[in-house]
Amino acid sequence: MRIAFMGSPNFAVPALRMLHSAGHDIAAVYCQPARPAGRGQAMRRCPVQVAADDLGLPVRTPVRLRGDPEAQAAFGALSLDVAVVAAYGLILPQAMLDAPKRGCLNIHASLLPRWRGAAPIQAAIVAGDAETGITIMQMDPGLDTGPMLLWESVPITPATTTANLHDTLATIGASLILTTLSSSPTPVPQTAADATYAPKLSREDGRIDWNKSADIIDRQIRAFDPWPGTFTTLAGSPLKILAAKPAEGSGAPGTVLDTALRIACGSHAVSLTRVQLPGRGPLGTDDFLRGHPVPPGTVLGQ
Repeated sequence: MRIAFMGSPNFAVPALRMLHSAGHDIAAVYCQPARPAGRGQAMRRCPVQVAADDLGLPVRTPVRLRGDPEAQAAFGALSLDVAVVAAYGLILPQAMLDAPKRGCLNIHASLLPRWRGAAPIQAAIVAGDAETGITIMQMDPGLDTGPMLLWESVPITPATTTANLHDTLATIGASLILTTLSSSPTPVPQTAADATYAPKLSREDGRIDWNKSADIIDRQIRAFDPWPGTFTTLAGSPLKILAAKPAEGSGAPGTVLDTALRIACGSHAVSLTRVQLPGRGPLGTDDFLRGHPVPPGTVLGQ
């Protein structure tokens, strides 16, 4: 099958590699352009471009598609059977949605219509959902509103983080898109009344509000690993919280309750198990406290 693959981050790489291994004719790979990154601001290719270059596939990196008739015509000239989209980062205009014979199929990291939008993995964990999954969707002009073709669910446990759930879902998505292309699943319309939205995250979303319950803060920490990360302030300096676990205890929200970094929340407490100061490496709590004692009664977030 003649395919255009459209994706940018690590989430999309397993699908690209599996489509290539399955022998599909990948006419072009579309992804975000290389951008300055790191302290030296060297140009860095996105993960999909790195994978496509490794596989010897042609890569296209348009800055925009809407309002660019030349880019749209070039896409149409590929004479595609289908386009596969996975976290690409650009909105496809109607002319591109209509160009492939089988249209454009999206690998979406939620059980639609729950968690349409930019950050579905994080949103499912923060909300305390019991499960999430992958949906293969026929794209239409709306935001993740097209009919569903295939889906598979995955449980969310008290140990689930975005980091490990991301990798699981990426693998499932790769397998499901292959199954979709080799079959003709019956489209199932989404129920708009059941839709929820997962907006794009910012770094400020990672700031911990100690007035919230320990369960909510625990889910926030797990959901925002690795990005945007969660943080508070300790003696006026940012303190990244890399891992924690719910604990018993009570006190004024944000108060350190013992010598092991057990912190009072709006209800109950959390024990910080891995933290990081600016310019320093990540440390387990015991190692951190040997170099940075934090006495009980200290209030975080001030």
